[in-house]
Amino acid sequence: MDLKQIYNSKVKNADDAVKAIKSGNRVVIAHAVGEPVYVVDKMVEHHKGYKDVEIVQLVPMGHSLYAKEEMKEHFRLNAFFLGGNTRDAVFEGRGDFTPCFFYQIPQLFRSSLPIDVALITVSAPDENGFCSFGTSCDYTKPAAEAAKIVIAQVNKKMPRTLGDGFIHINDIDIIVEHDEQVPELPNPKITDVEMKIGENCAKLINDGDTLQLGIGAIPDAVLKFLTHKKDLGIHSEMISDGVMDLYEKGVITCKKKNLHKGKMVVAFLMGTQKLYEFVHDNPAISMMDIEYVNNPIVIGQNDNMVSVNSALQVDLMGQVCAEAMGLKQFSGIGGQVDFIRGAAFSKGGKSILAFPSTAKKGTISKIVPFLTEGSAVTTSRTDVDYIVTEHGIAHLKGQTLKERARRLINIADPNFRDGLIAEFENRFKENF
Repeated sequence: MDLKQIYNSKVKNADDAVKAIKSGNRVVIAHAVGEPVYVVDKMVEHHKGYKDVEIVQLVPMGHSLYAKEEMKEHFRLNAFFLGGNTRDAVFEGRGDFTPCFFYQIPQLFRSSLPIDVALITVSAPDENGFCSFGTSCDYTKPAAEAAKIVIAQVNKKMPRTLGDGFIHINDIDIIVEHDEQVPELPNPKITDVEMKIGENCAKLINDGDTLQLGIGAIPDAVLKFLTHKKDLGIHSEMISDGVMDLYEKGVITCKKKNLHKGKMVVAFLMGTQKLYEFVHDNPAISMMDIEYVNNPIVIGQNDNMVSVNSALQVDLMGQVCAEAMGLKQFSGIGGQVDFIRGAAFSKGGKSILAFPSTAKKGTISKIVPFLTEGSAVTTSRTDVDYIVTEHGIAHLKGQTLKERARRLINIADPNFRDGLIAEFENRFKENF
């Protein structure tokens, strides 16, 4: 058969496609805005035909109807990262959270978490029969490679991205043709506090550095203070609109990178339609899976690697919780530790954890004597490098416990410093 015949032989409507999913199966849903929303919703429509289907996913950007209370006999969530639609499933005991470094997840799919079905979104095939994973190569490509059955929603609105993020139609078992808007992530509102944090972070970034940036107001604020820099590079698990803007201004050139010179290396994308149009068939973007992009040894091969991530709490020793509030899992580990360790391997590398000094409208300090009981330590005190708030920069690596505490107190919110100082003096038996 020629490619068109092979393709047509695999096309089914969504109602028939999801019949390939059986009770007791482990189903991996593609990541973030790469989720095949139409197919996932069809699976949930047919919930009465399933029992104990395990749903594995990281950042959910669809409707996550499988995580609802009324679906608990049919689906059980096993999340590597929680979002607004999936937290309650874990809080209320009908879902689970699996801690894992982002770059190690594909290995789990080949070992202790074998996959029955992968649900993915891809672009329309090219003349050679290759479909692009578009916005989400990350764990999505390894999941498709490991799954017994691959169900692909072919979406003509999914951008065709370049790099190492393709799947041939021969490797897809079932095709569902359905075009829908790729979920968008609006540009965040940036407050004065976040602008100050961004300004402080930018002081640690030099011409020619290669950057990893997370998502949200703080990374976007950092980018606003980099317009005068030169020849910045990108090696990041994800990018959003702010990176695109700096590239178009000629600030990001990737000329100084050791690996993939001239290209932004990325595992997934989240942003507006403008970003999706920018990355379509753009040779400046090289999409690769998370096992490569987030591998600390790979990251460290770029000189002057700078990672910027966030946290929920930091204690006076420098231990960081970025994923939980006590025993309540809030988000996940993601790639924070991957890039902190990768930056440590890098010649001239730095890792930054940046966050507002307070939460809940200034009523709670994020710099605390002790992490909330039950909280996980996401990043160990020995891994932490720079901590940044709106009140300044604290460099912790290589510092004593006493000096770490002193530096952290100096960048805490002034309203909470007296209590932190009292703890300092009690703990270290000397005046602050």
